[in-house]
Amino acid sequence: MSKVIVITGAGSGLGRNMAVEFATDGDSVVLLGRTLAKLEIVTDLIGERSMAVACDIGSPDSVRSAFAAIAERHPRIDVLINNAGLFVPSLIAEASDELILQSIATNLTGPILCARAALGMMGFGGHIINVTSESVEMPFALLALYQSSKAGLERLTLALHAELEPRGIRASFVRAGSMSGEGAQGTNWTPEAAVAFFQECQANGIDLTKHPLSQYRSASRLVRAMIDLPADLHAVGLTLHARHSGEPGPIPPLESFG
Repeated sequence: MSKVIVITGAGSGLGRNMAVEFATDGDSVVLLGRTLAKLEIVTDLIGERSMAVACDIGSPDSVRSAFAAIAERHPRIDVLINNAGLFVPSLIAEASDELILQSIATNLTGPILCARAALGMMGFGGHIINVTSESVEMPFALLALYQSSKAGLERLTLALHAELEPRGIRASFVRAGSMSGEGAQGTNWTPEAAVAFFQECQANGIDLTKHPLSQYRSASRLVRAMIDLPADLHAVGLTLHARHSGEPGPIPPLESFG
């Protein structure tokens, strides 16, 4: 049965790939992101099963407006995937006000606001899936803001699971590993930040030149399987790690890590 699936951060990367994959499966997808033009490139590719809505997920008013627009076309939401994330390396001592506030707003506040809005449009069988990061448990360097906000998102998921179980609504998190593929978007890191990230990760025992890389499509199909779980099963948390599946390839792009 076709579902209505709302995906944040859907203009590029994993979010974009999930939107394309799920629409191909026959679902209706709603793409949320800051930049409408970027979302519309994806909806033009997908066609009538898609809808693009500009939304700053860290803003309560923007989220309210976005979900009101969604309701005009889709009164019921079946799945919300909180996929958007902000990933910028920095020492806490050197982090700007803007970076601190944007990291928490994108990685934690946004999913809370979107979950609150979506729950008013969800019924029995609904599902909230929060995309977190393998960096929560691995010693990636200079990622305290990202790691702590994604860890908070996992704890939020556990609380939502307990809160929503009586309503028949699932809450899950997917702890994703490094990945890339069609629609990958480069970072806006400074060269100095990139070099520091690679060097500090290596000092922590993570050689990013050898770090395996999975494909967006592989993760998308795993999320698809979570959405399609039988009614008598539930996966609260799932951890994905990339693995080498063939000959070593080039050094992964920076945006793939985390």
